Amino acid sequence: MKTNEELTELARRIRVHAVKMANRAGSCHVGSSFSMAEILSVLYGRIMNVRPEDPEADDRDRFVLSKGHACGALYSVLAECGFFPMEWLESFFQNGGRLPGHATAKGIPGIEVSTGSLGHGLPIATGMALAARRDKDPYRVYCVLSDGECDEGSNWEAAMFAPHHQLDNLIAIIDYNKIQSLGHVDDVLPLEPFTDKWVAFGWHVVEVDGHSIDELTSALQAIPQITGKPTCVIAHTVKGKGVDFMEDQLLWHYRTPRGEEYTAALAQLGEVA
Repeated sequence: MKTNEELTELARRIRVHAVKMANRAGSCHVGSSFSMAEILSVLYGRIMNVRPEDPEADDRDRFVLSKGHACGALYSVLAECGFFPMEWLESFFQNGGRLPGHATAKGIPGIEVSTGSLGHGLPIATGMALAARRDKDPYRVYCVLSDGECDEGSNWEAAMFAPHHQLDNLIAIIDYNKIQSLGHVDDVLPLEPFTDKWVAFGWHVVEVDGHSIDELTSALQAIPQITGKPTCVIAHTVKGKGVDFMEDQLLWHYRTPRGEEYTAALAQLGEVA
């Protein structure tokens, strides 16, 4: 098992890769990648049963990134864990490159399903969890959603379905950074009382600091926390976490890191441009 220091370092490297990839590609979604760096670090470094040398093993845990626009972070953690060569990151979102600008399963080891159209990840993950239950397979299904995509009605159909089928092998993790593409969540369409809504639908809910290795580990190692119930982990995070001028800033949903901003971001992450 990796130490907390190793997981913190993995989260830092995820952020470094994500900002470099966006700079090279002229793309965006850096803030969305940064907010879930520790979530991915803990999942891939400590929690999930996955093996890079056998990415399609029958007993592997499944991971679905419903917020597929933040795929820079997912590609980064997969490369860091050895699912594919680190060099692939250099061609992210470029003509002829192997890594498209939204999470894509075709030809990319470790990615279970292509995502990007919001509101689809949890329904797919719920189907995977139901299949595992009916086939008596031991794997679990982890799905990371953005808070903004919880506006999508399809998520709440899955939220009703999973408790009905007692899918305690399903874990939804909400990256609750409070900002969506065009504004703050509270201004666009408020989610609160968020925890109460999931509880009312029949889920077991735990709230954590989404940047705390210990809190994430404690919540995710205890799955299922209640037998017969799916678990929703509401991870309170900060968009753009790790670079002070990006933190909690709507601008960094779509802005491309360039010039002095790019150099400053890398410096704050302990890297040289």
